[in-house]
Order: sequence, then structure tokens, then C-alpha cells
Amino acid sequence: MEMKISERMKAFGASVFSELVAYKKAKMAQGFDIIDLSIGSPDLPPPSFVRETIAFYASQPDTYGYSLTGTSEFYDAVASYYQTEHKVQLNPNEEVVCLMGSQDGLVHLPMVFADPGDFILVPDPGYTAYATGIAMAQAEPYFMPLRKENGFLPDLREIPEEVAKRAAMMIVNFPGNPVPALATESFFQEVIEFAKRYNVIVVSDFAYSELYYEGHKPISFLSIPGAKDVGIEINSLSKSYNMAGCRIGYACGNAEILKVFSQFKSNLDYGVFLPVQKAAVAALTKGSSFCEESRNIYQSRRDLLIESLSSIGWEIERPKASMFVWAEIPDGWTSLEFVYALMDRAHVVVTPGHAFGPNGEGFVRIALVQDEERLAEAVSRIKQSGIFHLPSFS
Repeated sequence: MEMKISERMKAFGASVFSELVAYKKAKMAQGFDIIDLSIGSPDLPPPSFVRETIAFYASQPDTYGYSLTGTSEFYDAVASYYQTEHKVQLNPNEEVVCLMGSQDGLVHLPMVFADPGDFILVPDPGYTAYATGIAMAQAEPYFMPLRKENGFLPDLREIPEEVAKRAAMMIVNFPGNPVPALATESFFQEVIEFAKRYNVIVVSDFAYSELYYEGHKPISFLSIPGAKDVGIEINSLSKSYNMAGCRIGYACGNAEILKVFSQFKSNLDYGVFLPVQKAAVAALTKGSSFCEESRNIYQSRRDLLIESLSSIGWEIERPKASMFVWAEIPDGWTSLEFVYALMDRAHVVVTPGHAFGPNGEGFVRIALVQDEERLAEAVSRIKQSGIFHLPSFS
């Protein structure tokens, strides 16, 4: 059979992530014990009450039909959570939409609001799903550089006028993946002013909102006056409550944006499994102490990793939020060369920064998804590998 592949698929070739997975599997097949710090998936279980809720409702015979949309109970829980945590008032009937995880929204929104040739403004480096959504819409990405000297916040003044006028959307992500930076109120105010001036829809990716340290609570975009006039915020239960496989999240904010997006989604899927929605309600209403416990675990892991790497000569900025460490590598290496050196010499896997965009070069992303014993072992292996005594590190 001669198979025709669409032109669209040219945008979805094998990624560096696929290459790294294949290389990791080859190393494991050779008998090496690999410590994987590359995947941003929580290694810890959800709270017991979430698991119990899923188990109970999954045993009920009447929970297996189409949910079609979010339940009113789920929407009420999201609205209550936003009021409690961010002092944001949401109309649960018009300003909340249930998602099959945040990626559902991030990938599909460009298809609703952008035409071929439109620009979508994205952080660089940024989460890889942004590029997927842009490619599906046949829009054009415009990269907003996240630079160390600017606190990893994009400088909106650098966006050319002709790009701004053709921009349909802007995506912001704080705390971010891969860069665990935090936004300021003044930055979000600039975003709102920019969006109103150029008629741009703003999408705030807030998936790491509960993972912060030492009281540096992230600012919800929707908490800034005027934000709901121009945009929405997307959140997920994957990272905050370790429910990554459950695939549930939500978009909230501007009612008109969400109305059109809901119309699109009604042609794509039949909603999230009802027991999962029940579990999400439990997480949002009873999960505050669990989130605090998770923050303590991640902070302890962060401190151990940063301090241990510093002791062998790798100085890394301590992140204030997120489940990632964004680590600058020494001169003389590309990020991909460095990643392969770690796999070959230390059997530790991290992610090369260039996989997230041009301005990710010179960095690697390290995920805090192993316990402290394994993190300590990873640092020990890096030290014993001698990699920091190679000429590139001198």
C-alpha cells in the first residue's frame, strides 16, 4: 500500500525527546541503571482521598456514560478554589471550562483563534505543546526571548509593530516549564495593555501554580484588573495533585473566549470520565494541606540537588517555584553534547535546553521527580564520572 502523508505532518517529525528516550532504552538494555531526571511527571501518588474517590465512583454502574462537559459540581469547585487561593471571582456557569488536562487547551486553542499566517507570541524557551498547537493551526510562532538578565521575563517592547498587529494570541507561563521563573504584577499589567492595544488574546499557562517555595506564591494572571477582558488562564491537576494520568484540567476567565472554545470542543470529545471529575472536586476542595506537603518535598529535593551540585563545582540558581531546575551549563558545550555526556559517563538523563526553543541553548532542564536518595546518587555519579574535570569545564 502506498500511503499518503499530509503536508501537516512535516511539523511533527521525530523530536529530540524521542532520540533521548531511544538512547536511554539502549543504555538500559546494556544493563545500566539510569536515573531519569528528564520527564516532568510526578513520581508521587495523589492524595489518598483522591484515589478513594475514583475507586468509589468507578464502582458505581451509572458513572460510565458521556459526561459531555464539566459537571456543575466541578465548575463550582474551580470557582471556589480561585476565590480562596487567588481572590478571583469566577462565574462557574460561564467562566470555567473542563479540559482533558491543560495540554487539551494549549494545543487546541490556536485552531480556534488563529488562521494560517497569524502570529502566536510564545515564550522562548517554552513548553513544547505550544509549538504543536501553532503547527496544527498553521500559524507562525514569534519567539519572546526569556533572558537571565531580564529575570526570564519577555520584553514586550522588543516585539515589532508589524508582528504585534498580526498576532492572534500570546501565551505566558509563570511559573514556567522549562524556566521556573515568576511573573510580577507590573509585567502582567504590561501584558494586558499590550493585548488591548493590539487585540490579542492572552493565554496564561498556570499549571505549576501550587509548586512554589519559601512563600513565593505565584500570581494568577486573572487577579490583575483587566485580565478577564483579554484572556484566560489554564490550569491542571496533574502537577499540583499528582493526577497526571487522570487527564483533567480547566480553562477559566473571559466568557466569550470560553464559549467559542467550548463549541469547538463539543466537536472533539465527550468530556472527562465522571469519577475523575469527582476526584478533581475532592482535590480542589480538600487538597490545601496536601499541596503544602508536596511543596515541602519538592523544596527539600531542590535544596539537596542545588547544594550537592554546588559542592562539585556546578553552580545553579535556586528556583522559587515549579518542579524543574533550569541549569546553565559551562562554556564549551552545546546543551545536547552535555546531555549525552551525562548519559554516557554518569547514566543520568536531563533535557537539553535547545529542545524548548533557540534561547534554551546553554541550559539543561532537571526535573525533581526522584526521591532524595536517587538525587544524591545522581550527583555522586556526576562527580565520579570526571565530567567536571574535562577541558570543557576548565
